[in-house]
Amino acid sequence: MKPGIYRFSDASGDVIYVGKAKHLKKRVSSYFNRQANATPKVRSMVSGIQSIAVTVTRTENEAFLLESNLIKDLRPRYNIVLRDDKSYPYIYVDGAEKFPRLSFHRGARNGRGRYFGPFANAGAVRTTLNLLQKLFMLRQCEDSYFRNRSRPCLQHQIKRCTAPCVGFIDADEYHDDVQRAILFLDGRSEEVIGSLATQMDAAAANLEFERAARLRDQIQKLQGLQSEQYVASGNGEFDIIVCRVRGNVGCVQVFFVRNGRHLGNKVFFPAHTHGSTSADILGAFLPQFYLAGNTDRDIPPDIIVSEEIDDAEWLRDTLSDSRGAAVRLRHEVRGERAKWVEMAKTNADIALEQRIASNTDQVRRMVALRDFLDLEEMPQRIECFDVSHTSGEATVASCVVFDEDGARKSDYRRFNIRDVVAGDDYAAMEQALERRYTRIKRDDGHLPDLLLIDGGKGQVARAVLVMQNLQLGDVPIVGVAKGTTRKAGLETLLVHDGNEERTLPKDSGALLLIQQIRDEAHRFAITAHRQARTKNRSRSPLDAIAGVGAKRRQQLIRHFGGWQGVSAAGVDDLCRVRGISRTLAQKIYDEINSER
Repeated sequence: MKPGIYRFSDASGDVIYVGKAKHLKKRVSSYFNRQANATPKVRSMVSGIQSIAVTVTRTENEAFLLESNLIKDLRPRYNIVLRDDKSYPYIYVDGAEKFPRLSFHRGARNGRGRYFGPFANAGAVRTTLNLLQKLFMLRQCEDSYFRNRSRPCLQHQIKRCTAPCVGFIDADEYHDDVQRAILFLDGRSEEVIGSLATQMDAAAANLEFERAARLRDQIQKLQGLQSEQYVASGNGEFDIIVCRVRGNVGCVQVFFVRNGRHLGNKVFFPAHTHGSTSADILGAFLPQFYLAGNTDRDIPPDIIVSEEIDDAEWLRDTLSDSRGAAVRLRHEVRGERAKWVEMAKTNADIALEQRIASNTDQVRRMVALRDFLDLEEMPQRIECFDVSHTSGEATVASCVVFDEDGARKSDYRRFNIRDVVAGDDYAAMEQALERRYTRIKRDDGHLPDLLLIDGGKGQVARAVLVMQNLQLGDVPIVGVAKGTTRKAGLETLLVHDGNEERTLPKDSGALLLIQQIRDEAHRFAITAHRQARTKNRSRSPLDAIAGVGAKRRQQLIRHFGGWQGVSAAGVDDLCRVRGISRTLAQKIYDEINSER
Protein backbone atom coordinates (compact mmCIF):
# COMPACT_ATOMS: atom_id res chain seq x y z
CA MET A 1 0.00 0.00 0.00
CA LYS A 2 1.66 3.20 -1.23
CA PRO A 3 0.64 6.86 -0.85
CA GLY A 4 0.28 9.03 -3.94
CA ILE A 5 -2.13 10.79 -6.27
CA TYR A 6 -4.45 9.53 -9.02
CA ARG A 7 -5.81 11.24 -12.13
CA PHE A 8 -9.02 10.32 -13.95
CA SER A 9 -9.19 11.27 -17.64
CA ASP A 10 -12.09 11.29 -20.09
CA ALA A 11 -12.25 10.04 -23.70
CA SER A 12 -10.54 13.16 -25.05
CA GLY A 13 -7.63 12.76 -22.65
CA ASP A 14 -8.55 15.71 -20.44
CA VAL A 15 -8.01 15.19 -16.71
CA ILE A 16 -11.41 15.42 -15.02
CA TYR A 17 -10.41 14.68 -11.42
CA VAL A 18 -7.26 14.62 -9.28
CA GLY A 19 -7.23 12.96 -5.87
CA LYS A 20 -4.78 11.95 -3.16
CA ALA A 21 -4.65 8.76 -1.15
CA LYS A 22 -2.72 7.23 1.72
CA HIS A 23 -3.38 3.84 0.05
CA LEU A 24 -3.72 4.28 -3.71
CA LYS A 25 -5.17 0.91 -4.65
CA LYS A 26 -7.78 0.97 -1.91
CA ARG A 27 -8.86 4.53 -2.67
CA VAL A 28 -9.14 4.18 -6.45
CA SER A 29 -11.09 0.91 -6.26
CA SER A 30 -13.59 2.49 -3.85
CA TYR A 31 -14.99 4.64 -6.70
CA PHE A 32 -16.10 1.49 -8.54
CA ASN A 33 -17.12 -0.70 -5.58
CA ARG A 34 -19.58 1.69 -3.92
CA GLN A 35 -21.51 3.27 -6.78
CA ALA A 36 -24.89 2.62 -5.16
CA ASN A 37 -24.12 5.00 -2.29
CA ALA A 38 -22.22 7.57 -4.35
CA THR A 39 -23.41 11.14 -4.86
CA PRO A 40 -24.74 12.21 -8.29
CA LYS A 41 -21.53 14.15 -8.85
CA VAL A 42 -19.36 11.07 -8.27
CA ARG A 43 -21.58 8.84 -10.41
CA SER A 44 -21.38 11.35 -13.25
CA MET A 45 -17.60 11.52 -12.91
CA VAL A 46 -17.11 7.75 -12.85
CA SER A 47 -19.27 7.30 -15.93
CA GLY A 48 -16.87 9.57 -17.86
CA ILE A 49 -13.61 7.89 -16.80
CA GLN A 50 -11.69 6.37 -19.71
CA SER A 51 -8.22 6.10 -18.20
CA ILE A 52 -6.54 6.25 -14.81
CA ALA A 53 -2.99 7.38 -14.04
CA VAL A 54 -1.29 7.20 -10.65
CA THR A 55 1.86 8.74 -9.20
CA VAL A 56 3.40 7.09 -6.16
CA THR A 57 5.00 9.47 -3.64
CA ARG A 58 7.47 8.80 -0.86
CA THR A 59 5.29 10.29 1.88
CA GLU A 60 1.66 11.18 2.49
CA ASN A 61 2.57 14.87 2.76
CA GLU A 62 4.14 14.79 -0.71
CA ALA A 63 0.85 13.40 -2.04
CA PHE A 64 -1.04 16.29 -0.42
CA LEU A 65 1.28 18.88 -1.98
CA LEU A 66 1.27 17.24 -5.42
CA GLU A 67 -2.53 17.00 -5.47
CA SER A 68 -2.90 20.69 -4.57
CA ASN A 69 -0.50 21.81 -7.29
CA LEU A 70 -2.09 19.62 -9.97
CA ILE A 71 -5.57 20.91 -9.15
CA LYS A 72 -4.26 24.48 -9.39
CA ASP A 73 -2.58 23.80 -12.74
CA LEU A 74 -5.12 21.51 -14.45
CA ARG A 75 -8.40 22.84 -12.95
CA PRO A 76 -10.21 19.49 -13.44
CA ARG A 77 -13.95 19.58 -14.04
CA TYR A 78 -14.92 17.61 -10.92
CA ASN A 79 -12.47 19.15 -8.43
CA ILE A 80 -13.39 22.17 -6.35
CA VAL A 81 -10.96 24.80 -7.66
CA LEU A 82 -9.74 27.93 -5.91
CA ARG A 83 -9.39 30.75 -8.44
CA ASP A 84 -6.78 32.89 -6.72
CA ASP A 85 -3.33 33.21 -8.30
CA LYS A 86 -2.18 36.37 -6.56
CA SER A 87 0.28 36.57 -3.72
CA TYR A 88 -0.71 38.75 -0.79
CA PRO A 89 0.87 42.14 -0.04
CA TYR A 90 3.09 42.93 2.94
CA ILE A 91 4.80 45.94 4.49
CA TYR A 92 8.59 45.62 4.30
CA VAL A 93 11.22 47.33 6.48
CA ASP A 94 14.80 46.89 5.27
CA GLY A 95 16.78 46.73 8.50
CA ALA A 96 20.15 46.79 6.71
CA GLU A 97 19.68 50.39 5.53
CA LYS A 98 21.03 53.31 7.57
CA PHE A 99 17.71 55.10 7.06
CA PRO A 100 15.23 52.25 6.34
CA ARG A 101 12.11 52.93 4.30
CA LEU A 102 8.63 51.49 4.72
CA SER A 103 7.55 49.91 1.46
CA PHE A 104 4.79 47.93 -0.20
CA HIS A 105 5.92 44.37 -1.02
CA ARG A 106 4.35 41.53 -2.94
CA GLY A 107 6.11 38.26 -3.79
CA ALA A 108 8.83 36.12 -2.22
CA ARG A 109 9.95 37.22 1.23
CA ASN A 110 13.71 36.71 1.03
CA GLY A 111 14.92 40.21 1.90
CA ARG A 112 17.14 41.16 4.82
CA GLY A 113 14.51 43.04 6.80
CA ARG A 114 11.10 42.48 8.43
CA TYR A 115 7.81 41.68 6.68
CA PHE A 116 4.44 42.51 8.20
CA GLY A 117 1.24 40.94 6.92
CA PRO A 118 -0.32 39.44 4.97
CA PHE A 119 -2.85 42.16 4.23
CA ALA A 120 -6.07 41.29 2.43
CA ASN A 121 -5.43 43.70 -0.44
CA ALA A 122 -3.17 46.48 -1.65
CA GLY A 123 -5.56 49.15 -0.37
CA ALA A 124 -5.14 47.94 3.21
CA VAL A 125 -1.35 48.15 2.88
CA ARG A 126 -1.45 51.68 1.48
CA THR A 127 -3.84 52.81 4.20
CA THR A 128 -1.49 51.43 6.86
CA LEU A 129 1.58 52.98 5.20
CA ASN A 130 -0.17 56.35 5.12
CA LEU A 131 -1.01 55.98 8.79
CA LEU A 132 2.57 55.05 9.70
CA GLN A 133 3.82 58.06 7.79
CA LYS A 134 1.61 60.34 9.87
CA LEU A 135 2.62 58.68 13.14
CA PHE A 136 6.36 58.14 12.74
CA MET A 137 7.32 60.30 9.72
CA LEU A 138 9.47 57.59 8.12
CA ARG A 139 10.50 57.84 4.51
CA GLN A 140 8.74 55.81 1.82
CA CYS A 141 10.62 57.12 -1.23
CA GLU A 142 12.70 54.93 -3.52
CA ASP A 143 16.39 54.59 -2.65
CA SER A 144 17.49 56.25 -5.91
CA TYR A 145 15.30 59.28 -5.12
CA PHE A 146 16.47 59.38 -1.50
CA ARG A 147 20.19 59.34 -2.36
CA ASN A 148 19.99 62.20 -4.86
CA ARG A 149 18.13 64.82 -2.83
CA SER A 150 19.71 68.19 -2.15
CA ARG A 151 16.73 69.69 -0.34
CA PRO A 152 13.64 68.32 1.47
CA CYS A 153 10.72 67.17 -0.64
CA LEU A 154 7.01 67.90 -0.22
CA GLN A 155 6.59 65.02 2.25
CA HIS A 156 8.71 66.92 4.78
CA GLN A 157 6.77 70.12 4.23
CA ILE A 158 3.44 68.41 5.00
CA LYS A 159 4.97 66.69 8.07
CA ARG A 160 5.05 63.18 6.65
CA CYS A 161 8.84 62.72 6.73
CA THR A 162 11.73 63.93 8.92
CA ALA A 163 13.94 64.41 5.81
CA PRO A 164 16.84 62.08 6.63
CA CYS A 165 17.95 62.57 2.99
CA VAL A 166 19.34 66.04 3.84
CA GLY A 167 20.37 65.39 7.44
CA PHE A 168 17.43 66.97 9.24
CA ILE A 169 17.43 63.97 11.61
CA ASP A 170 20.39 61.88 12.77
CA ALA A 171 20.61 58.13 12.26
CA ASP A 172 20.04 57.24 15.94
CA GLU A 173 16.86 59.28 16.27
CA TYR A 174 15.56 57.94 12.96
CA HIS A 175 16.37 54.41 14.13
CA ASP A 176 14.25 55.03 17.25
CA ASP A 177 11.31 56.00 15.02
CA VAL A 178 11.81 52.82 12.97
CA GLN A 179 11.80 50.66 16.10
CA ARG A 180 8.59 52.32 17.31
CA ALA A 181 6.95 51.66 13.94
CA ILE A 182 8.00 47.99 14.17
CA LEU A 183 6.58 47.74 17.70
CA PHE A 184 3.36 49.29 16.45
CA LEU A 185 3.14 46.79 13.57
CA ASP A 186 3.81 44.01 16.08
CA GLY A 187 0.72 45.14 18.00
CA ARG A 188 2.64 46.61 20.95
CA SER A 189 1.16 50.10 20.91
CA GLU A 190 1.29 50.49 24.70
CA GLU A 191 5.07 50.04 24.67
CA VAL A 192 5.33 52.66 21.94
CA ILE A 193 3.29 55.15 23.96
CA GLY A 194 5.36 54.45 27.08
CA SER A 195 8.61 54.95 25.19
CA LEU A 196 7.37 58.19 23.62
CA ALA A 197 6.21 59.51 27.00
CA THR A 198 9.62 58.84 28.56
CA GLN A 199 11.41 60.61 25.70
CA MET A 200 8.96 63.51 25.80
CA ASP A 201 9.66 64.10 29.51
CA ALA A 202 13.42 63.94 28.89
CA ALA A 203 13.17 66.38 25.98
CA ALA A 204 11.14 68.82 28.07
CA ALA A 205 13.64 68.57 30.92
CA ASN A 206 16.45 69.39 28.48
CA LEU A 207 14.46 72.37 27.18
CA GLU A 208 14.07 70.71 23.74
CA PHE A 209 10.52 71.93 23.46
CA GLU A 210 10.06 71.42 19.71
CA ARG A 211 11.06 67.76 19.99
CA ALA A 212 8.85 67.32 23.08
CA ALA A 213 5.90 68.78 21.16
CA ARG A 214 6.48 66.37 18.27
CA LEU A 215 6.57 63.43 20.67
CA ARG A 216 3.41 64.70 22.38
CA ASP A 217 1.60 64.84 19.03
CA GLN A 218 2.67 61.27 18.26
CA ILE A 219 1.31 60.07 21.60
CA GLN A 220 -2.04 61.78 21.00
CA LYS A 221 -2.34 60.27 17.52
CA LEU A 222 -1.54 56.79 18.83
CA GLN A 223 -4.04 57.07 21.67
CA GLY A 224 -6.72 58.22 19.25
CA LEU A 225 -5.84 55.39 16.92
CA GLN A 226 -6.23 52.76 19.64
CA SER A 227 -9.85 53.73 20.13
CA GLU A 228 -10.80 54.37 16.50
CA GLN A 229 -8.71 52.78 13.81
CA TYR A 230 -8.32 49.06 14.47
CA VAL A 231 -10.46 46.13 15.43
CA ALA A 232 -8.39 44.30 18.04
CA SER A 233 -8.67 40.64 18.99
CA GLY A 234 -6.47 40.47 22.06
CA ASN A 235 -3.32 38.87 20.69
CA GLY A 236 -2.09 36.01 18.57
CA GLU A 237 -1.60 35.16 14.91
CA PHE A 238 -4.33 33.19 13.18
CA ASP A 239 -6.55 32.92 10.14
CA ILE A 240 -10.29 32.37 10.40
CA ILE A 241 -11.78 30.51 7.44
CA VAL A 242 -15.50 29.85 7.11
CA CYS A 243 -17.63 28.48 4.31
CA ARG A 244 -21.29 29.00 3.50
CA VAL A 245 -23.23 27.25 0.76
CA ARG A 246 -26.54 28.15 -0.84
CA GLY A 247 -27.86 26.30 -3.85
CA ASN A 248 -24.79 25.33 -5.83
CA VAL A 249 -22.74 28.40 -4.88
CA GLY A 250 -20.07 28.18 -2.21
CA CYS A 251 -18.50 31.18 -0.49
CA VAL A 252 -15.30 31.07 1.58
CA GLN A 253 -14.44 34.02 3.82
CA VAL A 254 -10.87 34.40 5.18
CA PHE A 255 -10.02 36.78 8.04
CA PHE A 256 -6.32 37.60 8.62
CA VAL A 257 -5.28 38.39 12.21
CA ARG A 258 -1.65 39.16 13.00
CA ASN A 259 -0.26 40.31 16.34
CA GLY A 260 -3.80 40.66 17.62
CA ARG A 261 -4.80 43.03 14.82
CA HIS A 262 -7.30 42.41 12.05
CA LEU A 263 -5.49 43.05 8.75
CA GLY A 264 -8.54 42.60 6.56
CA ASN A 265 -10.61 39.82 5.03
CA LYS A 266 -10.99 38.31 1.58
CA VAL A 267 -13.86 36.43 -0.03
CA PHE A 268 -13.54 33.53 -2.50
CA PHE A 269 -16.03 31.71 -4.68
CA PRO A 270 -14.39 28.40 -5.68
CA ALA A 271 -15.41 26.84 -8.99
CA HIS A 272 -17.08 23.43 -9.49
CA THR A 273 -18.95 23.42 -6.16
CA HIS A 274 -22.12 21.81 -7.56
CA GLY A 275 -23.49 19.33 -5.01
CA SER A 276 -20.67 19.95 -2.50
CA THR A 277 -21.13 20.57 1.22
CA SER A 278 -19.40 23.37 3.10
CA ALA A 279 -17.04 20.79 4.67
CA ASP A 280 -16.15 19.48 1.20
CA ILE A 281 -15.38 22.99 -0.02
CA LEU A 282 -13.26 23.80 3.04
CA GLY A 283 -11.35 20.55 2.66
CA ALA A 284 -10.53 21.39 -0.96
CA PHE A 285 -9.91 25.09 -0.31
CA LEU A 286 -7.34 24.88 2.49
CA PRO A 287 -4.55 22.95 0.73
CA GLN A 288 -4.93 24.99 -2.45
CA PHE A 289 -4.90 28.24 -0.49
CA TYR A 290 -1.84 27.49 1.63
CA LEU A 291 0.16 24.98 -0.39
CA ALA A 292 -0.49 25.20 -4.14
CA GLY A 293 1.63 27.44 -6.32
CA ASN A 294 2.25 30.13 -3.66
CA THR A 295 5.47 29.21 -1.89
CA ASP A 296 5.49 32.66 -0.27
CA ARG A 297 2.04 32.21 1.27
CA ASP A 298 2.08 32.95 4.99
CA ILE A 299 0.93 30.01 7.13
CA PRO A 300 0.01 31.16 10.67
CA PRO A 301 0.43 28.97 13.75
CA ASP A 302 -3.36 28.80 14.21
CA ILE A 303 -6.02 28.18 11.55
CA ILE A 304 -9.63 28.29 12.75
CA VAL A 305 -12.27 26.77 10.47
CA SER A 306 -16.04 26.89 10.77
CA GLU A 307 -16.49 23.12 10.88
CA GLU A 308 -14.65 19.83 10.96
CA ILE A 309 -13.16 18.64 7.67
CA ASP A 310 -11.96 15.29 6.34
CA ASP A 311 -8.24 14.54 6.52
CA ALA A 312 -7.78 17.33 9.09
CA GLU A 313 -4.86 15.58 10.79
CA TRP A 314 -3.17 14.89 7.46
CA LEU A 315 -3.58 18.52 6.39
CA ARG A 316 -2.29 19.78 9.74
CA ASP A 317 0.90 17.69 9.42
CA THR A 318 1.48 18.89 5.85
CA LEU A 319 0.99 22.54 6.82
CA SER A 320 3.37 22.09 9.76
CA ASP A 321 6.03 20.67 7.46
CA SER A 322 5.60 23.56 5.00
CA ARG A 323 5.72 26.18 7.76
CA GLY A 324 8.65 24.55 9.56
CA ALA A 325 6.77 24.82 12.87
CA ALA A 326 3.63 23.42 14.43
CA VAL A 327 0.27 24.47 13.00
CA ARG A 328 -3.00 23.99 14.88
CA LEU A 329 -6.15 23.39 12.84
CA ARG A 330 -9.27 23.88 14.98
CA HIS A 331 -13.01 24.15 14.45
CA GLU A 332 -14.15 24.59 18.06
CA VAL A 333 -13.18 27.85 19.77
CA ARG A 334 -14.59 29.96 22.56
CA GLY A 335 -14.57 33.53 23.77
CA GLU A 336 -13.17 36.26 21.53
CA ARG A 337 -12.26 33.90 18.71
CA ALA A 338 -15.77 32.46 18.59
CA LYS A 339 -17.03 36.00 18.04
CA TRP A 340 -14.63 36.36 15.15
CA VAL A 341 -15.94 33.15 13.61
CA GLU A 342 -19.50 34.46 13.82
CA MET A 343 -18.39 37.74 12.25
CA ALA A 344 -16.76 35.82 9.40
CA LYS A 345 -19.95 33.78 8.89
CA THR A 346 -22.02 36.96 8.74
CA ASN A 347 -19.69 38.42 6.14
CA ALA A 348 -19.80 35.18 4.13
CA ASP A 349 -23.62 35.19 4.17
CA ILE A 350 -23.71 38.79 2.91
CA ALA A 351 -21.15 38.08 0.17
CA LEU A 352 -23.07 34.94 -0.87
CA GLU A 353 -26.36 36.86 -1.16
CA GLN A 354 -24.68 39.49 -3.31
CA ARG A 355 -23.06 36.85 -5.49
CA ILE A 356 -26.31 34.97 -6.08
CA ALA A 357 -28.14 38.21 -6.89
CA SER A 358 -25.33 39.24 -9.23
CA ASN A 359 -25.23 35.83 -10.92
CA THR A 360 -28.99 35.85 -11.40
CA ASP A 361 -28.82 39.29 -12.98
CA GLN A 362 -25.87 38.27 -15.14
CA VAL A 363 -27.66 35.16 -16.42
CA ARG A 364 -30.78 37.22 -17.10
CA ARG A 365 -28.74 39.65 -19.19
CA MET A 366 -27.07 36.78 -21.04
CA VAL A 367 -30.48 35.35 -21.92
CA ALA A 368 -31.67 38.77 -23.13
CA LEU A 369 -28.56 39.06 -25.31
CA ARG A 370 -29.16 35.59 -26.76
CA ASP A 371 -32.72 36.48 -27.65
CA PHE A 372 -31.74 39.84 -29.15
CA LEU A 373 -29.09 38.28 -31.41
CA ASP A 374 -31.23 35.21 -32.24
CA LEU A 375 -28.47 32.87 -31.04
CA GLU A 376 -29.26 29.17 -30.69
CA GLU A 377 -27.70 29.00 -27.22
CA MET A 378 -26.80 31.42 -24.47
CA PRO A 379 -23.18 32.57 -25.03
CA GLN A 380 -20.85 30.98 -22.51
CA ARG A 381 -17.86 33.14 -23.42
CA ILE A 382 -17.85 36.69 -24.78
CA GLU A 383 -14.70 38.53 -25.88
CA CYS A 384 -14.52 42.26 -26.59
CA PHE A 385 -11.74 44.28 -28.27
CA ASP A 386 -10.92 47.98 -28.03
CA VAL A 387 -8.02 50.15 -29.25
CA SER A 388 -6.53 53.09 -27.35
CA HIS A 389 -3.85 55.66 -28.29
CA THR A 390 -3.05 59.37 -28.12
CA SER A 391 -2.75 60.76 -31.65
CA GLY A 392 -1.27 57.47 -32.74
CA GLU A 393 1.28 57.28 -29.90
CA ALA A 394 1.68 54.02 -27.92
CA THR A 395 -1.24 52.22 -29.57
CA VAL A 396 -2.56 49.36 -27.43
CA ALA A 397 -5.46 46.96 -28.05
CA SER A 398 -7.27 45.18 -25.27
CA CYS A 399 -9.22 41.93 -25.11
CA VAL A 400 -11.53 41.28 -22.15
CA VAL A 401 -13.44 38.08 -21.48
CA PHE A 402 -16.83 37.58 -19.79
CA ASP A 403 -18.86 34.49 -19.00
CA GLU A 404 -21.98 33.80 -16.95
CA ASP A 405 -19.99 34.56 -13.75
CA GLY A 406 -18.89 37.95 -15.05
CA ALA A 407 -15.38 39.11 -15.92
CA ARG A 408 -12.64 36.48 -16.27
CA LYS A 409 -9.67 38.74 -15.61
CA SER A 410 -7.16 35.91 -15.79
CA ASP A 411 -8.06 35.59 -19.50
CA TYR A 412 -7.63 39.29 -20.31
CA ARG A 413 -4.96 40.13 -22.88
CA ARG A 414 -3.44 43.32 -24.24
CA PHE A 415 -1.49 43.87 -27.46
CA ASN A 416 1.15 46.52 -28.14
CA ILE A 417 0.45 47.42 -31.77
CA ARG A 418 3.48 47.68 -34.05
CA ASP A 419 4.22 48.45 -37.68
CA VAL A 420 0.93 50.21 -38.49
CA VAL A 421 0.34 53.82 -39.53
CA ALA A 422 -0.10 56.00 -36.45
CA GLY A 423 -3.80 56.52 -35.76
CA ASP A 424 -5.01 53.73 -38.07
CA ASP A 425 -7.57 52.12 -35.77
CA TYR A 426 -8.69 49.68 -38.45
CA ALA A 427 -5.21 48.22 -38.94
CA ALA A 428 -4.63 48.16 -35.18
CA MET A 429 -7.84 46.20 -34.63
CA GLU A 430 -6.91 43.80 -37.45
CA GLN A 431 -3.47 43.13 -35.97
CA ALA A 432 -4.84 42.49 -32.46
CA LEU A 433 -7.47 40.04 -33.75
CA GLU A 434 -4.94 38.20 -35.92
CA ARG A 435 -2.51 37.79 -33.05
CA ARG A 436 -5.23 36.71 -30.63
CA TYR A 437 -7.01 34.11 -32.72
CA THR A 438 -3.95 32.78 -34.55
CA ARG A 439 -2.55 31.82 -31.17
CA ILE A 440 -5.86 30.35 -30.00
CA LYS A 441 -6.08 28.18 -33.13
CA ARG A 442 -2.47 27.08 -32.78
CA ASP A 443 -2.75 26.24 -29.07
CA ASP A 444 -6.33 24.84 -29.18
CA GLY A 445 -7.51 27.58 -26.84
CA HIS A 446 -11.07 28.61 -26.01
CA LEU A 447 -12.90 30.40 -28.81
CA PRO A 448 -15.61 32.93 -27.91
CA ASP A 449 -19.29 32.29 -28.53
CA LEU A 450 -19.67 36.00 -29.31
CA LEU A 451 -17.14 38.63 -30.39
CA LEU A 452 -17.79 42.31 -29.56
CA ILE A 453 -15.89 45.08 -31.34
CA ASP A 454 -15.81 48.55 -29.84
CA GLY A 455 -16.09 50.53 -33.07
CA GLY A 456 -18.07 51.16 -36.21
CA LYS A 457 -18.39 49.55 -39.61
CA GLY A 458 -14.70 49.87 -40.47
CA GLN A 459 -13.52 47.95 -37.40
CA VAL A 460 -16.26 45.33 -37.81
CA ALA A 461 -15.30 44.81 -41.47
CA ARG A 462 -11.68 44.15 -40.48
CA ALA A 463 -12.84 41.74 -37.77
CA VAL A 464 -14.98 39.82 -40.26
CA LEU A 465 -12.03 39.61 -42.66
CA VAL A 466 -9.66 38.29 -40.00
CA MET A 467 -12.11 35.65 -38.75
CA GLN A 468 -12.84 34.46 -42.29
CA ASN A 469 -9.14 34.20 -43.09
CA LEU A 470 -8.67 32.09 -39.98
CA GLN A 471 -11.71 29.96 -40.88
CA LEU A 472 -13.56 31.16 -37.80
CA GLY A 473 -16.44 32.72 -39.66
CA ASP A 474 -19.03 30.96 -37.50
CA VAL A 475 -18.23 33.19 -34.48
CA PRO A 476 -20.94 35.91 -34.34
CA ILE A 477 -19.52 39.46 -34.47
CA VAL A 478 -21.28 42.54 -33.09
CA GLY A 479 -19.97 46.09 -33.39
CA VAL A 480 -20.75 48.62 -30.67
CA ALA A 481 -20.77 52.07 -32.29
CA LYS A 482 -21.21 55.13 -30.09
CA GLY A 483 -24.02 57.49 -30.93
CA THR A 484 -23.46 61.01 -32.23
CA THR A 485 -23.50 62.40 -28.69
CA ARG A 486 -21.42 59.46 -27.37
CA LYS A 487 -23.81 59.05 -24.44
CA ALA A 488 -24.48 55.68 -22.81
CA GLY A 489 -27.75 54.18 -23.99
CA LEU A 490 -27.56 55.66 -27.48
CA GLU A 491 -25.22 53.02 -28.95
CA THR A 492 -25.87 51.51 -32.33
CA LEU A 493 -25.26 47.77 -32.57
CA LEU A 494 -23.92 46.43 -35.86
CA VAL A 495 -25.12 42.84 -36.20
CA HIS A 496 -24.99 40.21 -38.91
CA ASP A 497 -21.35 41.05 -39.68
CA GLY A 498 -22.09 44.77 -39.62
CA ASN A 499 -24.71 44.70 -42.37
CA GLU A 500 -27.60 45.58 -40.07
CA GLU A 501 -27.93 48.36 -37.51
CA ARG A 502 -30.06 47.97 -34.41
CA THR A 503 -30.75 49.91 -31.24
CA LEU A 504 -32.06 48.74 -27.89
CA PRO A 505 -34.02 50.47 -25.12
CA LYS A 506 -31.85 52.03 -22.43
CA ASP A 507 -33.15 49.60 -19.80
CA SER A 508 -32.63 46.50 -21.94
CA GLY A 509 -30.67 43.77 -20.12
CA ALA A 510 -28.85 42.94 -23.36
CA LEU A 511 -27.72 46.55 -23.82
CA LEU A 512 -26.64 46.86 -20.19
CA LEU A 513 -24.49 43.73 -20.56
CA ILE A 514 -22.92 45.01 -23.79
CA GLN A 515 -22.21 48.38 -22.15
CA GLN A 516 -20.62 46.65 -19.15
CA ILE A 517 -18.32 44.57 -21.35
CA ARG A 518 -17.50 47.47 -23.69
CA ASP A 519 -16.67 49.79 -20.77
CA GLU A 520 -14.39 47.16 -19.23
CA ALA A 521 -12.56 46.73 -22.56
CA HIS A 522 -12.15 50.51 -22.78
CA ARG A 523 -10.86 50.73 -19.20
CA PHE A 524 -8.37 47.93 -19.75
CA ALA A 525 -7.16 49.41 -23.06
CA ILE A 526 -6.70 52.95 -21.79
CA THR A 527 -4.88 51.75 -18.65
CA ALA A 528 -2.45 49.74 -20.78
CA HIS A 529 -2.03 52.67 -23.19
CA ARG A 530 -1.20 55.11 -20.42
CA GLN A 531 1.40 52.74 -19.02
CA ALA A 532 2.99 52.32 -22.46
CA ARG A 533 2.90 56.07 -23.12
CA THR A 534 4.55 56.85 -19.78
CA LYS A 535 7.24 54.27 -20.47
CA ASN A 536 7.91 55.69 -23.93
CA ARG A 537 8.13 59.27 -22.72
CA SER A 538 10.49 58.39 -19.87
CA ARG A 539 12.84 56.49 -22.18
CA SER A 540 16.16 58.19 -22.98
CA PRO A 541 17.09 58.72 -26.67
CA LEU A 542 20.33 56.91 -25.78
CA ASP A 543 18.38 53.68 -25.26
CA ALA A 544 18.01 53.21 -29.00
CA ILE A 545 21.76 53.37 -29.69
CA ALA A 546 23.42 49.96 -30.00
CA GLY A 547 26.42 49.65 -27.70
CA VAL A 548 25.08 52.09 -25.09
CA GLY A 549 23.82 50.09 -22.15
CA ALA A 550 22.55 51.20 -18.77
CA LYS A 551 26.04 51.79 -17.31
CA ARG A 552 27.36 53.82 -20.26
CA ARG A 553 24.13 55.81 -20.43
CA GLN A 554 24.48 56.65 -16.75
CA GLN A 555 28.12 57.68 -17.22
CA LEU A 556 27.20 59.98 -20.12
CA ILE A 557 24.37 61.64 -18.22
CA ARG A 558 26.55 62.10 -15.14
CA HIS A 559 29.53 63.47 -17.11
CA PHE A 560 27.52 66.04 -19.08
CA GLY A 561 24.94 66.81 -16.39
CA GLY A 562 21.92 65.59 -18.36
CA TRP A 563 20.57 64.90 -21.83
CA GLN A 564 21.02 68.50 -23.03
CA GLY A 565 24.72 68.31 -22.32
CA VAL A 566 25.05 64.98 -24.14
CA SER A 567 23.17 66.25 -27.19
CA ALA A 568 25.40 69.35 -27.40
CA ALA A 569 28.66 67.39 -27.07
CA GLY A 570 31.04 66.79 -29.96
CA VAL A 571 32.85 63.55 -30.78
CA ASP A 572 35.98 64.61 -28.89
CA ASP A 573 33.89 65.52 -25.84
CA LEU A 574 32.16 62.14 -25.91
CA CYS A 575 35.51 60.33 -26.11
CA ARG A 576 36.50 61.79 -22.74
CA VAL A 577 33.82 59.72 -21.01
CA ARG A 578 35.24 56.54 -19.53
CA GLY A 579 34.35 53.49 -21.61
CA ILE A 580 33.41 55.44 -24.76
CA SER A 581 35.70 54.70 -27.71
CA ARG A 582 36.04 57.05 -30.68
CA THR A 583 34.03 54.67 -32.85
CA LEU A 584 31.20 54.57 -30.32
CA ALA A 585 31.43 58.33 -29.76
CA GLN A 586 31.05 58.91 -33.51
CA LYS A 587 28.07 56.55 -33.56
CA ILE A 588 26.42 58.35 -30.65
CA TYR A 589 27.06 61.74 -32.26
CA ASP A 590 25.63 60.60 -35.62
CA GLU A 591 22.51 59.06 -34.02
CA ILE A 592 21.79 62.17 -31.95
CA ASN A 593 22.25 64.60 -34.78
CA SER A 594 20.34 62.53 -37.34
CA GLU A 595 17.17 63.11 -35.30
CA ARG A 596 17.44 66.92 -35.55
